Amino acid sequence: MTTDVLLEWVIKSAIILFVLVTAVAYLTFLERKVMSWIQLRIGPNRVGPWGLLQPLADGVKMIFKEDIIPTEANKWLYIAAPAISLIPSLMTFIVIPYGGEVHIPGISRPISLYVTSMNIGLLYVLALSSLGVYGLVLAGWASNNKYSLMGGLRSSAQMISYELAFGISIVSVLLYTGSLDLSVIVGQQSGRFGVLGWNFFKVPLFLVFIVFYIASLAECNRTPFDLPEAESELVAGYHTEYSSMKFVMFQMAEYINLITASSIAVTLFFGGYIGPKVNVYPWLGLVYFTVKVLALIVLAMWIRFTLPRFRYDQLMRFGWKFLLPASIINVIITATVVLIWPPANP
Repeated sequence: MTTDVLLEWVIKSAIILFVLVTAVAYLTFLERKVMSWIQLRIGPNRVGPWGLLQPLADGVKMIFKEDIIPTEANKWLYIAAPAISLIPSLMTFIVIPYGGEVHIPGISRPISLYVTSMNIGLLYVLALSSLGVYGLVLAGWASNNKYSLMGGLRSSAQMISYELAFGISIVSVLLYTGSLDLSVIVGQQSGRFGVLGWNFFKVPLFLVFIVFYIASLAECNRTPFDLPEAESELVAGYHTEYSSMKFVMFQMAEYINLITASSIAVTLFFGGYIGPKVNVYPWLGLVYFTVKVLALIVLAMWIRFTLPRFRYDQLMRFGWKFLLPASIINVIITATVVLIWPPANP
């Protein structure tokens, strides 16, 4: 590995980290605004013009809050749990292609708009996304609080249940594309058919997306699948005993997981950064990718403020008796379609 390549990776990673942290701050603002629009309220509008400085005020407030560690908690696991949730969610973005190759003045070679490309990139994302549950379980157990423990147990059961449907849904995409490389999957959705070349519009994969998106909401603990938090039953669930920046780390992990899930959905089903004139103006790919991801995030927020929370027995029944069989049926349908009508390369 040359010094130039290593420096490029470091710079790209730093930019991604900055963008993600900023995006998380303003997603909290956006969510409060979406909630206010749906509920016919005003939302944040006091701090800064149109309330745009509200995330900064919230961040300063959380930094100066007192950091409390319960006396009966397992101190080291209690401290480690937020980091175990946050770090894997940040690491997933190094393989997601959010653009093609662009030319920057002063640099002789083209720069790719992703940190690195792996031929097992999708497997890497799945592996890291499955690690986040350990942070929630450890937070629930290490806090030595019965409400936190219940939240941790619910989280582990929910993740196991919905990761099956989540993973099997991705198998359908793999059968159709024949690759674990996210860049290859995006490239196969480009071509002369334009938008109709996206996997979302291909017959066997439309239903796969629905199962995938529902399972991803459950993986992110988003309403109506927010049983690990469930304020009305568990006070706040696994993070009941957390305050200050440790609490913020859990919230950051949740929002970054939502961004990651939306990014994977866009990459697998909506052509990633592919769009009109992207071959002529490569920077447009970054714009297309951002708009698509933002659209799925707003959809998740819309669902949150429209549907009530499941009961726990309903949550488990829905995962095991509906989503899992639906994902298996989708795999069978996709395999049959691929066998009879092999997909043509663009």
